[in-house]
Amino acid sequence: MTRRRRIFLAMTAVAGAFAAYQVATSFIAYTADAYVRSDLVAVAPEVTGRIVSVRVTDNQTVARGDLLTLIDPVPFQLDVDQRRAEMNEAQAQVAADQDSVTSAEAALTAAIAAATYAHETHARLTALASDQFAARADLQKADDDMRQADAAVEAARAATARAQATAAMHQAAEARATAALGTAEWRLTRTRLTAPVDGSIINLGLRPGDTAEANRPLVGIVDAHAWRIVANFKQSFLSGFAPGDAAWIWLDSEPWRLHRARVQGIARGISRDPAPGKLLAYVAPTTDWIRLQRRFPVTLTLVDPPADLTLYMGADARVLILP
Repeated sequence: MTRRRRIFLAMTAVAGAFAAYQVATSFIAYTADAYVRSDLVAVAPEVTGRIVSVRVTDNQTVARGDLLTLIDPVPFQLDVDQRRAEMNEAQAQVAADQDSVTSAEAALTAAIAAATYAHETHARLTALASDQFAARADLQKADDDMRQADAAVEAARAATARAQATAAMHQAAEARATAALGTAEWRLTRTRLTAPVDGSIINLGLRPGDTAEANRPLVGIVDAHAWRIVANFKQSFLSGFAPGDAAWIWLDSEPWRLHRARVQGIARGISRDPAPGKLLAYVAPTTDWIRLQRRFPVTLTLVDPPADLTLYMGADARVLILP
């Protein structure tokens, strides 16, 4: 075989292999860079206190609403009792104020009636005095009585206004006391930490006597209804993918068993910066010192998974997509 023929055959083999690769990747896409994922729910208390009871164990399966841990309720119950007493006191004060307002309004009504009578008497005596049928002394007394009655009306009106203002102030205090009681009762209910989702307890290290801090996670739960597979595919494959495409998944936690799946979604962006705290996912372009094409996360869900299938968050997987 001549040298030229050997070169020709080698080039033909390379071209054939490349063509075969292009044809194969037009119909299938494969990656071993995939893993099992679910939602990790970080359960945090909304109040601070001492833990008196832990009702779950590590890796235990829980249902939504199950009691996880109990924070000492005694200080919170005492706060509720105090706030309720303050509210009762405020309500009693409001009731007393209402009696005061009623009395002041009655006194004002009586003062207005007396002033009206005094004005009528003064008018009648003034008319009689003009015809010299009334003594000047009687007219003077009627004038004094009228002025005193008017002053009494103003005093009664001011007393009524003060009583109403005091009642309004105490009504506001009652509203504050009622709100404070509501807050205290709410805080008492938050001493019971319950599971917000169905799932499995993960990495539990909680013990009675520990201190629970508000908004600091105490218990982690892997959501039982959010399982999915995240596969990082080279960017050259993406144009051939669409939600709903069929796929096959091999789980390293359950080898020699293929599972049907569907493409749920394709990430529209990744971060090129490995710094933490980014909203975009970062997929390292280098593996074992080899720089690969940029890869994008593709999310898949299992189709009719068998009832005995147990999934493990973070477990490796291999994915084959048939565009």
